[in-house]
Amino acid sequence: MQNDLPFDIEKHPCFSRDAQHKFGRIHLPVAPRCNIQCNFCNRKFDCMNESRPGVTSSVMKPEAAMEYIEEVISKRPEIAVLGIAGPGDPFANPAETMETLRLARARFPEQMLCLASNGLEIGPHIDEIAELKVSHVTITMTAIDPAIGGQIYAWVRDGRTPLRGEEGAALLIQRQIDAITRLKARGVVVKVNSIIVPGVNDAHIPEIAKFVAGLGVDIMNCMPLVPVPGAAFEELPEPDALMTARVRLQCGEFLSQMGHCSRCRADAVGLIGEQMTVEQMATVDAFSGGKANLGRKRPYIAVASREGARVNLHLGEVASVLIFKEDASTESGFKFKEIRRAPEPGGGAARWTELADMLHDCRAFLVSASGSTPKSILQARGVKVVEMEGMIEPALAAVFAGQPLPKELRRKFEGCTPGSSCGGTAAGCASA
Repeated sequence: MQNDLPFDIEKHPCFSRDAQHKFGRIHLPVAPRCNIQCNFCNRKFDCMNESRPGVTSSVMKPEAAMEYIEEVISKRPEIAVLGIAGPGDPFANPAETMETLRLARARFPEQMLCLASNGLEIGPHIDEIAELKVSHVTITMTAIDPAIGGQIYAWVRDGRTPLRGEEGAALLIQRQIDAITRLKARGVVVKVNSIIVPGVNDAHIPEIAKFVAGLGVDIMNCMPLVPVPGAAFEELPEPDALMTARVRLQCGEFLSQMGHCSRCRADAVGLIGEQMTVEQMATVDAFSGGKANLGRKRPYIAVASREGARVNLHLGEVASVLIFKEDASTESGFKFKEIRRAPEPGGGAARWTELADMLHDCRAFLVSASGSTPKSILQARGVKVVEMEGMIEPALAAVFAGQPLPKELRRKFEGCTPGSSCGGTAAGCASA
């Protein structure tokens, strides 16, 4: 896989000490839920002075994350990596995680993508992870012995079933081993994070290093426990420098060690070791939530309509697009702005790229239906395609407010019909 990557994997600052002062990363906080409960963890929001995994100012939607990336990269050209590390586990939030990766790969093809996971539920997604050229994955593995893991994990949730003690730890360890093996078979660079918990696993971690080295893991990060108020291990001491050095030295006999980790937040941005500033926190917050910051950079909504009253045109039929803007002086809160001419039919994917460029200032496009190809191209470029049927005004009111469509306007599109008015071939507009 690595031979045809459009970027230099040595520029990843978390995997290369030489890169840490030259290249930065963005952690995208799109995954709030978690599927295990570690006894050292108490995830907490809205604290800019805490730098540890599981902490974020707020949570973003995948589409908003693309706008956030664009904003950050415009100011920080040294950013080389787009990562997802929580604040929960990416694969306790598989829909949000995979959609974010798809959008990011389409919109930022020269950026590295990476993930950090506990490994419990990554398995079903590994093939697509490799196809999307996710180059680096971190698996947090604190034990390979279920008896020790059972002391660290309060529960492990397999689907809807919580497993406790050694039973839960055994399942997690099995899934982690499978994930690492399959990721390495697909050429992904893998790092293992192990949390040093004094008196629980500090003497066991070198066994983890020896074992995962045999699986082909590339690098290891032995991270000292951060005692967190409210967590089961809150009374345990943080490992001192001597214990941390001993564990890293012993593990270094088997694996290269990462010694420059700063235990990053789930919304970290910039160079490793940079603390979140008030301005950075405000930027994260601005792009978070349903509406996020799309209203500032993309103030308009596009509509596909025959007569200007109803949303009743398939994306493939659109010749002209109605553009609406917010206006607090009107009773509805918005008003018509202008008509824009859509690109001519033909040209395949290039047509949809041109349309996305034309709608660069629109946060959404209301259509009666859409094929998968144009929809993915538009959304990768920041235009959310909303499939619906009904009156324009209540739809605009909902979308401008960042709310779901009213139930009566929602439509589940089943597919194109050959010979319909759009003149398509039932190919989902891929060739329109």
